[in-house]
Amino acid sequence: MLTDTHLRRYAEVLLWGLVTARSGRFRKGDIVLIRYDLPALPLAEILFEMVMDMGMNPVQRTSLTPRMEHDFYGRSNSKQLTFRLPGDKELYGSLNGSISLRAPNSITHLSDIQPEKIGTYVVARKYLNDILDDREAQGLFGWTLCLFPTSELARHARIGLDDYTDQIVKACFLHRSDPVSRWKEIYSQAQDIKEWLNSMSVSSFHVESAHVDLVITPGEKRKWIGISGHNIPSFELFLSPDWRGTKGLYFADQPTYRSGNYARGIRLEFIDGDAVKIDAEEGLPFVRKQLAMDKGANKIGEFSLTDKRFSKITRFMANTLYDENYGGRNGNCHVALGASYSDTFDGNPAELTEERKKRFGFNDSALHWDLVNTEKKRVVARLATGEHVTIYENGLFLC
Repeated sequence: MLTDTHLRRYAEVLLWGLVTARSGRFRKGDIVLIRYDLPALPLAEILFEMVMDMGMNPVQRTSLTPRMEHDFYGRSNSKQLTFRLPGDKELYGSLNGSISLRAPNSITHLSDIQPEKIGTYVVARKYLNDILDDREAQGLFGWTLCLFPTSELARHARIGLDDYTDQIVKACFLHRSDPVSRWKEIYSQAQDIKEWLNSMSVSSFHVESAHVDLVITPGEKRKWIGISGHNIPSFELFLSPDWRGTKGLYFADQPTYRSGNYARGIRLEFIDGDAVKIDAEEGLPFVRKQLAMDKGANKIGEFSLTDKRFSKITRFMANTLYDENYGGRNGNCHVALGASYSDTFDGNPAELTEERKKRFGFNDSALHWDLVNTEKKRVVARLATGEHVTIYENGLFLC
């Protein structure tokens, strides 16, 4: 398990991530939400202490246990499923920061729950995400999250808990005496890659691997972002494309766990931006219900690439935070079905109104589901001049 030294270093990295992720400055008196699963309590306690010492006001919330979550979905009627807790809107409208510590004791406990009920709940809670998105665009809010090792995660990853913990330690550089300095180095190196990517006028990206043949259209007023402190760890660079230009085939060779369900071998065919053909080797009914959650759920909200030089994640971890940042032999790409990110707008995100989002092809949905491909691949940018430039190959950006 994580030692006391690891835990304190982890907390320091998370606070670096929180401060880095927010465009505005944190000040004494700011409100920071610390949400955690029960196994992550030791880390939550250290973070609570540090936030207090920074002169800010920590608000702690524990997540539902697997039994509570199953009872909620299994027993709730429609009114309970969409119930808005008094005070949530006011709290979210005042938050300046959020740190989420994910440490699940079960990741398949909702497999017998009707997917429609999960979708209804997610859609009903979207108004809170919208509040935080607006605050983040104004520089008033920042967030980060991390993973805490549990036996359940290790079991599904098919490794021992010690090996699972070791992957987390190495991925977050907790074996170093000053992990924050390493994160600052990667942050700086990523800036150079993003500047190179954003210097191009790209009409489309063509992604090719053994089972992927996909065209992504970045659209107007887009920029690549990433390695910004939002996730610990995070090594991906990404943008939110114009969903309307997506076409071709995508295959997720990594399994995925979502909302207490498991799916594997997801295949999608896109025409004019919509996933018109949806298949999966396992979990197909759940996948189809998720992609029918709302109007934007079957459209792309994110396109991402990870450089294997940054990531020390070398195996499947049964958790999206790690699997979407897989380094390994070939790096990875992933697409997210559903919500786009306003901060990939090349302009002031606060000025990206709903009308402008629609005009520029930013997707809107209560869903955001990352689907990962780790096959050997090449990504070619077609420039506005007609020139073709390979930007990514064999797990590396080619700048």
